[in-house]
Parts: sequence; C-alpha cells; structure tokens
Amino acid sequence: EVQVVESGGGLVSPGGSLTLSCAAAGLNVDDNSIGWFRQAPGKEREGVSCYSNKDGAIRYAETVKGRFIVARGNAKNTVNLQMNNLKPEDTAKYYCTTDEADWCGAQWYRVQEYLKYWGQGAQVTVSS
Repeated sequence: EVQVVESGGGLVSPGGSLTLSCAAAGLNVDDNSIGWFRQAPGKEREGVSCYSNKDGAIRYAETVKGRFIVARGNAKNTVNLQMNNLKPEDTAKYYCTTDEADWCGAQWYRVQEYLKYWGQGAQVTVSS
C-alpha cells in the first residue's frame, strides 16, 4: 500500500518562508515523478511544481516560479518544497502526489486526474 504524507504547513506573514515535505512510502519505483498541487477555498486545484526521479526534470507553475524551489529529499520518493516570498494568494491546502509513471513533462499540470496517490494535504496560510 502506498502512503503519501505531507508535513510543514502553517501560518506565515507575507514575505515569509515555509518548507513543505512529502514522503511517499511503499512505492518501489525509481523513474517516476512526485509533485505538488494546491487548492484555495472556492477555486479549482492547480499545479504548483513537480520533480522527475527519472531525469531530474523540475517544473513550476508561472505563479510560483522564482519563489518556490522543489528538491528531492535524502530518502527515495521524498521531496521538499521551499516556499519563499509568500503572498496572501498562496494561501491554500497543498497536496503532494505521485504515481508509478514519470508524469513531470511539459503538460504536467493537466494530468492530476490520472495520478493515483495523494496525501491528505497541508494547510498554508499567508496572512498578517
């Protein structure tokens, strides 16, 4: 059984930083992808970033490019999302997701409905 667990959410002031971590246990592949989506109240879930274990490709949504950094963790199928210069519009529940496939390609943000494994989400609130 695959379990995806996020940690590290919380409340931060505008301009601050937070780091989210994700661990996908029970997934025994080396060439898949892992990434993050988020959903704000009243809005659709949207892509944030993804990382390919196969070729090291990294993708970001335009709204977070230059502020967020995704990096593979030390353990297999772990990934961290460092979020800098946070804005109130970054407030959302952040979900880590993974699959056996290498889905972190050019259209990565369109494939969420096909991804099998999701965490419960980590709340990030940016407010003064």
